Amino acid sequence: MEQFISPKKIYHGAGSLTKLKDILKDLQAKRVYLLSDPIVKDLGVIQPILTILEELNIEFQLDTNVVPEPPIVVGNQVVSEIRKYNPCLVIGVGGGSALDLAKAAAVLVENEGCVEDYLNLSGTKKLSKKGLQKVLIPTTSGTGAEVTDIAVFSLEETKDVITHEYLLADYAIVDASLTYTLPPRVTAASGIDAFTHALEAYTSKNATPLTDILALEAMRKIIDSIRTAVENGQDRLAREQMSLASLLAGLSFFNAGVAGVHGLAYPLGGLYKIPHGESNAVLLPYVYDYIWPACLEKIMIVADLFSITSKGKSEKEIAQEVVHCLLDLVQDVGLPTTLSAYNIQRKDVKRLAENGFKQKRLLNRSPKEFTIEAIEQIYVKAYEGVITKDN
Repeated sequence: MEQFISPKKIYHGAGSLTKLKDILKDLQAKRVYLLSDPIVKDLGVIQPILTILEELNIEFQLDTNVVPEPPIVVGNQVVSEIRKYNPCLVIGVGGGSALDLAKAAAVLVENEGCVEDYLNLSGTKKLSKKGLQKVLIPTTSGTGAEVTDIAVFSLEETKDVITHEYLLADYAIVDASLTYTLPPRVTAASGIDAFTHALEAYTSKNATPLTDILALEAMRKIIDSIRTAVENGQDRLAREQMSLASLLAGLSFFNAGVAGVHGLAYPLGGLYKIPHGESNAVLLPYVYDYIWPACLEKIMIVADLFSITSKGKSEKEIAQEVVHCLLDLVQDVGLPTTLSAYNIQRKDVKRLAENGFKQKRLLNRSPKEFTIEAIEQIYVKAYEGVITKDN
């Protein structure tokens, strides 16, 4: 028996933000805590949300205390602010960091303790209360945070998560119009993040027929649209396709799980504060250069998505061509493809490998086992920009 989990309600497509008014009416909301990325506020992206709240005479507090790759201290600050304000509802608007903070804080506000008490690797407490209802509204097409029950926090050298069904949104609203003002680099990083979600879910040991369908469609849409979305952010079709692809990828990886790319990306965010999407992007081809022999049948299907011809080629040659297509995809959208581009030193590889090896929750879903030696070698190749000729 297999299961599939998602938020209670998901609204997506052009104009879906207008459903927020109905949601607020249905919940009889009187006092709302609105958490947003500061840039989202500065660009006026949240103005339609503020207008809805004002039209309905709903009292609200706007908090823009969101930073990329949020550390625990920021999470605890948001929890403290919500406890003081005592709202009936939390609305999170922005990228993955804003959504993660919103859903974690909405739950922790009614549970004892702090963020660190509930972390996956080191926490000692278990969530016992569901917390406040929450509406999650992404303004990027990438993280899928609006449909997962995971909140990621940066530690000193790596990252850790709070994960529990209570963190799942009550309502998710995915409206591509909120992504039109994204700059090219954020569009690229969030788009490759979504592609990584889909590919890792597709090759996960926990994949199901349902998650496979979602992952394949997400990858197809991203391959077809990401270059256009990066080059011309006002291309509505490309933006809509990326928005839907991110949602599909989010639903897929939430149920099937991500694996090695994310596991090895966590130390890059923790140690070097490299944005999450870029951490995934720089490692994506090198991780799949290592694992493709363990998921060859599915890699052949991914080859079709990239329009790789199979005539006269061995499966090994096709798989290696897929790896090069992953590298090309990252390059084409203008993102770095080596760790050295981020001023990471060769001597840091061992430290990265030790931290990456700790991410068992993620690595255990990989179709191929990650030894500490294999992890170190992946980081070395990512540092040097070397794709293996023979596996």
